[in-house]
Amino acid sequence: MKYWSGQNSSTKKKYQANPHQHKTGPKRKLSRYQEFIMTLIRIRLALSTFCLADLFGVSSARVSQVVATWLNYMAVIFQPLLKWPSQKVIKKFRPRSFRLKYPNVTGIIDCTEFFFRKPRNPTAQSQTFSAYKQHNTYKSLVCISPSGAITFISKLWGGNVSDRHITKECGFLDLIRTGDEIMADRGFVVRDLLLKKKAKLIIPPFTKKCNWGKGKYLSASDIQKTKSIAHFRIHVERAIGRLKTFRILSNTMPLNMKPLTNQILVVSAFLSNLQRPLVKK
Repeated sequence: MKYWSGQNSSTKKKYQANPHQHKTGPKRKLSRYQEFIMTLIRIRLALSTFCLADLFGVSSARVSQVVATWLNYMAVIFQPLLKWPSQKVIKKFRPRSFRLKYPNVTGIIDCTEFFFRKPRNPTAQSQTFSAYKQHNTYKSLVCISPSGAITFISKLWGGNVSDRHITKECGFLDLIRTGDEIMADRGFVVRDLLLKKKAKLIIPPFTKKCNWGKGKYLSASDIQKTKSIAHFRIHVERAIGRLKTFRILSNTMPLNMKPLTNQILVVSAFLSNLQRPLVKK
């Protein structure tokens, strides 16, 4: 394995092309297993490179190289495993609660934001500033199956980008099939995008204008529907909460981690799926 050192690090070396030739230079201080554990500690506990350097007896520069290398490698391996399941598979493993209330739901979506330090560039500041969080953030679209497994996670977008734009451009719609039903918060104004795919959007009802005054109201049936959707939609929030138990994602990340954040998302999502199902059968 060759350490990743940027975009040009993919260039093959002579010793890699020849299986009979050994790598020149000093031997590695750490085994591959130790490097793997170091990477997991970095994303799970968000320990600094200096702390990990002391723990493993290497330089902080070497820690950065090791972590970057393993994150890129694991993202390539794990990305295909975050599969969009077929309708047949979803039906087979659909929890009883969904079968009774929403038997055709194939995914629940939400956008989540990750804090980053404020960029120096004014343009970058405006592109990443989230009015909702009042902080510089990057956003990602997350979709889970009815059983609670993460089946899609988009690449990062600036914090000022709308949920609709992310949904439209991130590749999520390419996975939608005829007859799919997607559950979301009312902030996802994407019904027309799903209709083009012959799919259905399930969101809480909007308030209606009162006939007897200036206010707005929800009917008794709308209130009941809102509560029902909220009860099921909370599972995607729980999945995102599980994702952010990887502290590197819940902390304010330095900007030099931005090139690796998409890889961190993929790795964290895959490892989250290895835990117990969020929704009971």
